[in-house]
Amino acid sequence: MTDVLTPQRSTSPSVHANLSVPALYEAAIRNHEGVIAVGGALVVETGQHTGRSPNDKFIVDEPSSSAHVWWGEINRPISEDRYAALRARVMAHLAEREVFVQDCFVGADPAHRRSLRVTTETAWASLFADNLFIRPSAAELAHFEPNFLVFDAPTLRADPARDGTRTETFILLHLGRREVLIGGTAYAGEIKKSVFSVMNYLLPDEGVLPMHCSANVGAAGDVAIFFGLSGTGKTSLSADPERTLIGDDEHGWGDNGVFNFEGGCYAKMIRLSATAEPDIYAATREFGTILENVVIDPVTRELDLDSDALTENTRGAYPLEFIRNASPTGRAGQPSNVVFLTADAFGVLPPIARISPAQAMYHFISGYTAKVAGTEVGVTEPTATFSTCFGAPFMPRHPGVYARLLGERIERYGVRTWLINTGWTGGPYGVGHRISIAHTRAMVGAALAGELEGVPLVTDPIFGLQVPTACPGVPAAVLQPRSTWSDPAAYDAQARKLARMFVENFRAFADGVSPEILAAAPRIA
Repeated sequence: MTDVLTPQRSTSPSVHANLSVPALYEAAIRNHEGVIAVGGALVVETGQHTGRSPNDKFIVDEPSSSAHVWWGEINRPISEDRYAALRARVMAHLAEREVFVQDCFVGADPAHRRSLRVTTETAWASLFADNLFIRPSAAELAHFEPNFLVFDAPTLRADPARDGTRTETFILLHLGRREVLIGGTAYAGEIKKSVFSVMNYLLPDEGVLPMHCSANVGAAGDVAIFFGLSGTGKTSLSADPERTLIGDDEHGWGDNGVFNFEGGCYAKMIRLSATAEPDIYAATREFGTILENVVIDPVTRELDLDSDALTENTRGAYPLEFIRNASPTGRAGQPSNVVFLTADAFGVLPPIARISPAQAMYHFISGYTAKVAGTEVGVTEPTATFSTCFGAPFMPRHPGVYARLLGERIERYGVRTWLINTGWTGGPYGVGHRISIAHTRAMVGAALAGELEGVPLVTDPIFGLQVPTACPGVPAAVLQPRSTWSDPAAYDAQARKLARMFVENFRAFADGVSPEILAAAPRIA
């Protein structure tokens, strides 16, 4: 497979290296991979898999990384022998097909970036890589040497009995070789998240905290980081017209400050609003954007962003430059504020609270939010969801490794840390109501601007959070969740219930964290 590994000067007609966006469009249309929508976006369908397959991801158990991986339900091992056998099949499979190769970078900070080569079966997946990762200059391409390889073979299916996989789908990470094999799925998010997973393994050894977060920077150079799971407002709150967007999903925090891993965005499209998300909406009408599983009229080629006929997880992949206030460098200085976002459907967490470094590490490891009725089959009441480090499927090391790095940086740079609840108030889901987005924006704005410094704080007796008694633009009663419930005793019972969920969830991490972090747990007595 020499031509695929060194494609720049390949003369093989079956290997297309570093094609331009128009050329990739032409190839995609020629190969019947998608259609062009009104405005110019390329619309594709990913077939059976319209989201990631986390249970089909394996990490190779090999000498250089084995002792450093936190093995378990998320990080499942596969042997080197089975990896080698499946790799040989992937190489043979790709050698018989037309393939597309993109050379790109991961990591905007040159001190920590990796040179990445992505080989795919489809032109649209190659365009996805070109959009999502950082594009090299012509001079950089001339001397490009990859140190990180991804091979994407969606039409190759594994044989679980022979290959040791769970199903015909496989995502295999070889951390020692810096390689990823993907097969049995056309969902392009597997490319993005497998690269993220490898970076999450590599960077702690370089003193860099890898983060599943968004980040922005104000006019004065004040950087804010936003952690949060899906539905908590991470993308919306970081897309502030008064601040410059560094990136919306994956970042590193090192001695030089915060830097984006990527050069693009991979946003949910379902029920996208032109009013609430004008830049993302505009990207759906840009030449170069890929829209995955978005419903399109076959005659008029108009998009139906509200339709979930194919999936609720409709996606758009586009370069960061499509966002008007995006940083052209993907880099900024040391953060002033770290914000943890949660959508608490139990209605008990305060809409804003100041938290200590130990509490920040506790909530970082917990990664809490809540699902509400109707989001999944069988969910009939609020359900607590915990995702370690706000990105459990992508964290190969023990959560304590990432928490220690976070705590060290918070202490070193005097960072203010906040917990923001964008969920329910006045009662749980079904009784109370969602916290006003206008109030949330006002609270986030006040926190980042330093307007809450000196405001008296009240300690929550169960969660130990420091809750401000006043905030510009927000009624004082909203800030104290217990006072918004008609039945304070019911609030107390619900709060204790959620606190017990936190404590039970954290048992899995107790052996790998400090006593200070353990002491930050809610009080359940």
